[in-house]
Amino acid sequence: MSVVALLSVAPVIEDSMANEVAAAVEALEAFDVAYETNPMGTIIEADDIDTLLAAVGAAHNAVDADRVSTFLKIDDKRTRKQRAREKVESVERELGRTAKRER
Repeated sequence: MSVVALLSVAPVIEDSMANEVAAAVEALEAFDVAYETNPMGTIIEADDIDTLLAAVGAAHNAVDADRVSTFLKIDDKRTRKQRAREKVESVERELGRTAKRER
């Protein structure tokens, strides 16, 4: 099994969220997950849903704020393992180029 998720955890505040987002990302280190942070969230990969959800819970709880907003989108591939990078590579094969453009 392979579970890939998009996670966004942020305090609901007016000022910079970077410190609290960093705390959420750091909390993932305690779990057997791979992750990559981008401007809109963090992609997390785990071998099973229980590991993924435990990591997400820790990331959510790591944010020290009166109000925390968490968005989670899960792709639980139950028939075979597929890493997040493989999903991007499939799109790139169809495009015939990398799926990235710099401005």
